Amino acid sequence: MKVAFATQDLKRVDAHFGWAKNIAIYELTPTGYQFIESVQFDGDLKEDGDEDKLAPKLEAIKDCALLYVAAIGGSAAARVVAHKIHPIKVSEPEVIEEVLVKLKDVLNGTPPPFLRKALLRDQERSFDFDEEETV
Repeated sequence: MKVAFATQDLKRVDAHFGWAKNIAIYELTPTGYQFIESVQFDGDLKEDGDEDKLAPKLEAIKDCALLYVAAIGGSAAARVVAHKIHPIKVSEPEVIEEVLVKLKDVLNGTPPPFLRKALLRDQERSFDFDEEETV
């Protein structure tokens, strides 16, 4: 499962989604995690009401199941959720690797319903039409 982090320094979840200079993306499995990439954003990121700045960020996280942020605006959160990505707001800056360790532990235990749903996002659904009854 891919997890995205809104970050200014690539070390901590410390950024508002719309204002983030970077999005760090990791692959998380029940046995560990691996850094995939960071995507950097330039320009006047703090300009409120500029919905165009969100499009490249949404594109960058399109394959992610979770998005960790320090804050996120209502319209941005709605757009993230519409892409079937679950936003998670942290109350204070947290070290990304510590978040990943905690998340891995949750995956190995009994994940809450939203996390089970995020995990299923990566699994393709298959249907065996040969087993269906015909009328």
